[in-house]
Amino acid sequence: MATTVSSALALDEVLFVVANDPWQKTSERVVTPAAVRLEMVQALVDDQENFTADDREIRRGGPTYTVDTLRELHAENLDCEIFLIVGADTASRIHTWHEYGQVLALSTLVVVNRTDASPQLAPEVAAARVEFVSMPAVDVSSTLIRDAVAAGTSIDAFTSQGVCSVIAAHRLYRKVNA
Repeated sequence: MATTVSSALALDEVLFVVANDPWQKTSERVVTPAAVRLEMVQALVDDQENFTADDREIRRGGPTYTVDTLRELHAENLDCEIFLIVGADTASRIHTWHEYGQVLALSTLVVVNRTDASPQLAPEVAAARVEFVSMPAVDVSSTLIRDAVAAGTSIDAFTSQGVCSVIAAHRLYRKVNA
């Protein structure tokens, strides 16, 4: 997705910001520790030009709010246009984010549609700066990877060798025998 968007919009750099405490997920399930997620992202982008793993939210600590990160990025790069890349599924829920109005004011929302269906955006997004980027459907998700590892199935076709190595080294997502 990042490669497609970077090419389509001629982006100078893509930051993969690793959430410290992804507050909308931690109440639903156990989340892999932030340091390990950062290690996986670093392994993923290691040899990718213009892709950077960013640990600012981990260093900041506490719950992770995109609005705080956008404010920080604007303070660092006053003349830079910031694009927030999300999938269509996430864009449809953006109105549930902390200070979502400021998130939309501080960035151009890039909605990546991975299906043939038109994205359903919340009415709150109508006045925002939005770019749509389409890409072929890719049948890979973090859930699919976690489930495959738990089932003892290879994930080599779903992610980079570096990410596979991090998952193996930390023994992530394996079934725990009772």
